[in-house]
Amino acid sequence: MLVNKMTFADAHDDVIMLTMAVESVVVRQRVEDLDAAVPFYEKLAGSTASRFAFAGVDLASVGPFLLFAGPDEAVQRVAGVTATLAVADLNAAVEEAKAGGADVVMPIQPTPNGRRAVLRHPYGGVFEYVGP
Repeated sequence: MLVNKMTFADAHDDVIMLTMAVESVVVRQRVEDLDAAVPFYEKLAGSTASRFAFAGVDLASVGPFLLFAGPDEAVQRVAGVTATLAVADLNAAVEEAKAGGADVVMPIQPTPNGRRAVLRHPYGGVFEYVGP
């Protein structure tokens, strides 16, 4: 499920080509019981979970998976995003995606692990972009 060096290209009929490289993709999965779910995903991914909390949500990063649990109102912010796309240049990636027709749902903001922005792609899907 981890996708390396994927190029985001081909936006509209007017042939706007985007060249940003997605370095990795993290799949988001809401779980009811984070403590119960983590061992399954650790075995599946072959790696140990890194656990943290953010904005009232309990999270565990396990390989290409971001597991999250918490009250409905807190997880709505996390659950509405299809996946997380790690990029080398967040500013350039956001500008290129906007030029290709993406809408900014949340502008670039600092987070505990770097910076992030959330964009709605022109053909559907809401994605979190993370990077320096």
